[in-house]
Amino acid sequence: MTECIEAHVRMEERYEGLSLTYGDNPELKKQVFEAIEAVKKETGLTPDVFGNPAKDHPEKEGVYIEFHEDAQRDAGDFFERVLNRLHVVCPRDD
Repeated sequence: MTECIEAHVRMEERYEGLSLTYGDNPELKKQVFEAIEAVKKETGLTPDVFGNPAKDHPEKEGVYIEFHEDAQRDAGDFFERVLNRLHVVCPRDD
């Protein structure tokens, strides 16, 4: 059972996506969806959100958040707010 949330960001021209993997952990799943909904309310943004039940591999269960045609670059702030609510720290390459 996964005890932490793993985050991955994918960015291309005018497209950004964030995957959050929480594994077979119902409490982490609840926290992730609550954070997404709270940030949607805060920002007024409505990204596409796709759940990934992964029945054959429950350790890979997660959610994907994506923005298309993001000319204003709102996705970065949205993702950062979600990650902060979940206390997920992403290391930076400096």
